Amino acid sequence: MDEQALLGLNPNADARYRQRAMAYFEQLKESQDAWEVCAEALAKGIYNDDHVKFFCFQVLEHQIKFRHAGLSAVQQQLIRETLMKWLQCQLMNAQPEKPFIRNKAAQVFALTFIMEYLTLWPKFFFDILSLVGLNPHGVDVYLRTLMAIDAEVVDRDILHTPEETRRNTLIKDTMREQCIPSLVESWFQILQTYQQSHPELTCQCLEVVGAYVSWIDLNLIANDRFVNLLLSQMSVEELREEACDCLFEIVNKGMDPVDKTKLVESLCQVLQSAGFFNEEDVDFLAKFSRLVNGMGQSLVLSWTKLAKAGNVKDAAETLQAVEAKVPLLLQLLVHEDDDISANIVGFCYEYLHVLKQVNRKQRNAIMLAVMKKLTYDDEYNFENEGEDEAMFVEYRKQLKMLLDRLAQVSPELLLEAVRRVFTNTMQTWQTAPFMEVEVAIRLLYMLGEALPASHGAHFSGDTAKTSALQDMMRTLVSCGVSSYQHTSVSLEFFETVVRYDKFFIVEPQHIPNVLMAFLDQRGLRHNSPKVRSRVAYLFSRFIKTLHKHMNAFIEDILTRIQDLLELAPPENGFLALLTSDDQLFMFEAAGVLIVNGESPVERKQALMRSLLTPLMDAFQRPSRGSSFMRINKQTVKQCGCTEVYRDCLQTFLPALSCPVQRGVLRSSVRSFLHRMIICLEEEVLPFIPAASEHMLKDCEAKDLQEFIPLISQITAKFKRQVSPFLQQIFMPLVLAIFEVLARPAEDNDQAAALEKQMLRRSYFSFIQTIAGSGMNEVMANQGAENIERVVFTIIQGAVDFPDPIAQKTCFIILSRLVELWGGKDGMVGFPDFIYKHIVPACFLAPLKPTFDLSDAQTVLTLSECAVTLKMIHLKRGPEFIQFLQQEYLPSLQVSPEISQELCQVLQQPDVKVLKNYIKVRVCLFYPRYTVGSLLLLLHFSKL
Repeated sequence: MDEQALLGLNPNADARYRQRAMAYFEQLKESQDAWEVCAEALAKGIYNDDHVKFFCFQVLEHQIKFRHAGLSAVQQQLIRETLMKWLQCQLMNAQPEKPFIRNKAAQVFALTFIMEYLTLWPKFFFDILSLVGLNPHGVDVYLRTLMAIDAEVVDRDILHTPEETRRNTLIKDTMREQCIPSLVESWFQILQTYQQSHPELTCQCLEVVGAYVSWIDLNLIANDRFVNLLLSQMSVEELREEACDCLFEIVNKGMDPVDKTKLVESLCQVLQSAGFFNEEDVDFLAKFSRLVNGMGQSLVLSWTKLAKAGNVKDAAETLQAVEAKVPLLLQLLVHEDDDISANIVGFCYEYLHVLKQVNRKQRNAIMLAVMKKLTYDDEYNFENEGEDEAMFVEYRKQLKMLLDRLAQVSPELLLEAVRRVFTNTMQTWQTAPFMEVEVAIRLLYMLGEALPASHGAHFSGDTAKTSALQDMMRTLVSCGVSSYQHTSVSLEFFETVVRYDKFFIVEPQHIPNVLMAFLDQRGLRHNSPKVRSRVAYLFSRFIKTLHKHMNAFIEDILTRIQDLLELAPPENGFLALLTSDDQLFMFEAAGVLIVNGESPVERKQALMRSLLTPLMDAFQRPSRGSSFMRINKQTVKQCGCTEVYRDCLQTFLPALSCPVQRGVLRSSVRSFLHRMIICLEEEVLPFIPAASEHMLKDCEAKDLQEFIPLISQITAKFKRQVSPFLQQIFMPLVLAIFEVLARPAEDNDQAAALEKQMLRRSYFSFIQTIAGSGMNEVMANQGAENIERVVFTIIQGAVDFPDPIAQKTCFIILSRLVELWGGKDGMVGFPDFIYKHIVPACFLAPLKPTFDLSDAQTVLTLSECAVTLKMIHLKRGPEFIQFLQQEYLPSLQVSPEISQELCQVLQQPDVKVLKNYIKVRVCLFYPRYTVGSLLLLLHFSKL
């Protein structure tokens, strides 16, 4: 071997040696026989350097994985001998190889097994077992190899081709017939022999058993000898967690529901007799609760199958078995360790889902357990949330699922329980711990999503159904709990107030008190930035919903929030109470109040000008960004504020030529224009051409992608009013898009590729908007050369880009263009374009290997392809049928019978017939829904 190149394998080698090593690796991989020196080095143990050994295995791995079929019989035999000689060396070594070398060796063994077990090496396992015996070093490699085989052959998380799937199925079938009993016996011997001396090998073996039990005969494992051994190992500290996982895999094996019930019940009896139901070791309980969860879910699934099959007797016995596990379920659900509790949620959820006849006592016990576990603990860090806090938030989401399920099973019971907890807590909130107060309000909040609307979630006015919620909301806003000094309680109070904002429509007398809570130190002026930020958003939502009830408070609110709207930082040296993003919501709330108030027009105009003048002044200072443009989306003509918004436009538009923070400025101005199109309607039109001219200068992909929706919005809203403008801007916009798409990018630059894909989609969407807007003249007046260039990009998008969303849009455009220009009075020359380009596109697009009907968008693309063909027939009639039968299809060697069949389907009046015809053809001959050639499908006989 090239010793100098091998020096580059050392992690500390310099760049020159590393490059030489990489080149040497490529040389050995591609050579017909140079790799054999690596095989020799492994077989004879020539090198002691771990990196060289790993290198040799990598070279060998490449030969097996990619070139095995091209190796001679002698070379294939050399690989087998190399592996066995290397393994034999391991048996004699005092110290085992490093784990990363053993893992790589196991991968190479597994690849060799996959390639040769069915043909060249049927005694693979027997050869290894006879060599290894019970040598611990050899057993280690054997077990690692079994796990590597599982990853390649069995693991459902790894995608396989149909050919690989068939091969893997055949491998498993052959193993069941020839060697699985021997493998199971070897596992038993390993578990029994090494549980004291080598616990790490025993754990490895337990992992193997758990992996293989899903597809081998369960009787080989679920027998007294094996289960007793596993149960004995659950009492050994080093083994118990792996043994528990192994039992979990056994329980999860698919099998007859009656047999599954018997298996679970017998296992439960043994576990209970051995005292595991009273286990206190937290680490073990995390595994044990997962096992109990698996047993419970298995029983529920068995009960479901038996009940559906009408097997009353066995279903009743299984239901009894499920009910018997509920005490254990509750014991684990309320455990103080959230990981243990979380592991049992699945069983609890399934239990509530299918067993709606569960008795009230058990329902109530589960409900109380969920309420208890929702409570924060003392260690939760609200100011600096980390991984532990994030895990608890996720755990709370799981508990919410249980609460929702309880609401479906017994809404009255849930409402009664929450009301009891909430009322008791609110009566003593001044002295109660924060976690009790927070969870009481949280439960009220959760009711809104858990209870069906028929139970008053929206305060419909039906007193019988809404009285409980109204009583609790009345208590919440009047008991003073909004003053509780803890971040979590403050946030929960405001979240709940806004969650039930419809309550204030029913009882508006509570609005002033809640407004004060929003505006003072409890909300927008809270000492926590986190609370202030969230309350700013919630305040905006509250105002939007209840603005009709705010008229008496508008000017008072505006006065109280005036300092919160100031754009300059405070002069006292302190940080502003709200960030610029938070201020957006305050401006929005202020705008809603002014526009929707009942003040005279002159007063509204004055208030709006007072609100926006500081903003415009600040905007004109270069140091300020353009972050404050989201004001008010509602129509403003009636309130007399049009002039103020026009002034804003006059102020903001010059910023488009500013070279500083250009991306932020453009984005903000675009956002403002979107809103002004709604607010000012046609009065915004004079500002659009100048804005567009600026936005098309020095564009990036993202700029154009965000600009196109603005033009599409204008097109859809104003239609013919903007036709001259669209005709003027059409080609400059298209050319800007072409220029950006043509810019070179690195092959591995995924971000750039995604930006271009999204821009291409936006471009096609823009063309679709223009084509579908009824303004035929916009594209028609661009000149023949430009039209042809644009339409060719549509053909390219329909056929060449592996993006079904874009393809679908392109076929919609083509269909529309055929409708506009494809008739006898259509555009000159367009019929020829139809026959030369659009018709072939309809047949060539499904030819692409990326055209995959397992994707929903591709299904829609195929439908639009059919619609396009149908539209061509509608516009060209018999001429199109004649073209297909006499010219196009014969040029593809399609038989007359198949051509006639397709043409008959095309002439059916309902386009659904054509859509179904194409889909059925595709699905019939491509069961994995990977679509091949539509042309080839046409050659098959009739259905």
